Amino acid sequence: MNSILRRPVDLVLICFFAVSIAYGFLFSLPEGLGVPVSPDSSWPPLRALHEWAVAEEPAHLDPPPNLIAACLFDGLFQAPVLLFIVAGLVRPRRWLKPLGLVYAGAATTNMFFYFSQTFLGPHPPPNTAYYLAFNLPWLIAPIVLGARLVWGKSLSRTAA
Repeated sequence: MNSILRRPVDLVLICFFAVSIAYGFLFSLPEGLGVPVSPDSSWPPLRALHEWAVAEEPAHLDPPPNLIAACLFDGLFQAPVLLFIVAGLVRPRRWLKPLGLVYAGAATTNMFFYFSQTFLGPHPPPNTAYYLAFNLPWLIAPIVLGARLVWGKSLSRTAA
């Protein structure tokens, strides 16, 4: 048996993707659906996010259309797909490679647009290092997954 404990890259990806799934459903999806990031938001996670948004990502206070689209993409596509990717990493399956590569490409593209809005929009982050420390993992993890699926240990000997 190929234990997850013997696959540290997969274990790190699983842990990060678990956080991404929760974030997608708790924060991105409601924000994308129009729930405001505000001190009186009807959704407690977005109410809690307000002070951070004021300090670090003010675009979330009045999100432009491409930020709304990125949030919807995160909550409606990425988070659900990550449920399958996590399952495919825990118990390796051949179908993980095509799904994981589609996800990796889509997530990387989504982060390109997210970063473009952040750095080229009217509200760049006041603390670039802090912003990148918090947001770069959402770019790096899909790239690592894609590299692992292309160049890592083959999934061909695992069950379908």
